[in-house]
Amino acid sequence: MANVQLDWDNLGFEYRNLPYRYRAYWKDGDWYKKELTGDATLHISEGSPALHYGQQDFEGLKAYRTKDGSIQLFRPDRNAARMQTSCERLLMPQVPTDMFVDAVKQVVRANQDYVPPYGTGATLYLRPLMIGVGGNIGVHPAQEYIFTIFAMPVGSYFKGGMTPTNFTTSNYDRAAHKGTGAYKVGGNYAASLFPGQEAHQHGFSDCVYLDPVEHKKIEEVGSANFFGITADNTFVTPKSPSILPSVTKYSLLYLAEHKFGMKTEQGDVYVDDLDRFTEAGACGTAAVISPIGGLEHNGKLHVFYSETEVGPVTKKLYDELTGIQFGDREAPEGWIQKVDLD
Repeated sequence: MANVQLDWDNLGFEYRNLPYRYRAYWKDGDWYKKELTGDATLHISEGSPALHYGQQDFEGLKAYRTKDGSIQLFRPDRNAARMQTSCERLLMPQVPTDMFVDAVKQVVRANQDYVPPYGTGATLYLRPLMIGVGGNIGVHPAQEYIFTIFAMPVGSYFKGGMTPTNFTTSNYDRAAHKGTGAYKVGGNYAASLFPGQEAHQHGFSDCVYLDPVEHKKIEEVGSANFFGITADNTFVTPKSPSILPSVTKYSLLYLAEHKFGMKTEQGDVYVDDLDRFTEAGACGTAAVISPIGGLEHNGKLHVFYSETEVGPVTKKLYDELTGIQFGDREAPEGWIQKVDLD
């Protein structure tokens, strides 16, 4: 690593303008001008559908420095597949998996000096983004698109170790059934800003969204997926047409079943039936797992394992997955891709 002057132990989670990002353009059925660039500014028409009608989607993944100094990616093909699904939903051109993964590797390789050292818990966060551009004021798909990937080093999500926090249910809906909840599009996150702020103002980490049909079943925890551990050692996570399919969640489901011999279940999780869970958490790229200490609903706080200590199953799953991501534990076949640094 070059002598990059950053406080690796206190990075936080914020935008940084690194030297390189990837950019590609689409028009008339083809991707062109696919290259790295030092220009951090997107130059687009004021009539771009991304600005007016939200025709855009994005992804989030990380690059990890291992003990031997190499750099690896965790299941980037799954992020490529999810972005393809989002693009299909918004009538945008898809980025082929090979092009997506190669672009990610190019960005990591070009910015390799900014991949934090092993042992800090910090990572290089990558943000693939696609927007519909060009002069267009009618409500119909753009004729041109920009696909870009930029990166930034981000700190360990937990300072001083994982600590459970409390959440509260929201009366607002994050997304509608059969809407765009299952796709990683900006509109879902814009809709979550107000209820998230409301939860923070009342002293909670974030809000838990219930199903938009009856408001009886847990769907998402802020911008993450929910999971619970039952007394009989079953890993349970909600299933709904408005939940974003988390790469982290499906990885945890696999490890729970195939590594630890747990039963797994995807189905309805009723907010009035929380006693079935001995532990609970939220899972996603940023934190891997955020333990849920308690969940407030209708003025009553239900505490799962503890408001101060992480449950043993949650800790075991977290250690296994992060161990795989940082190269300390054996990964299932195909989960890890090395970045060639030559």
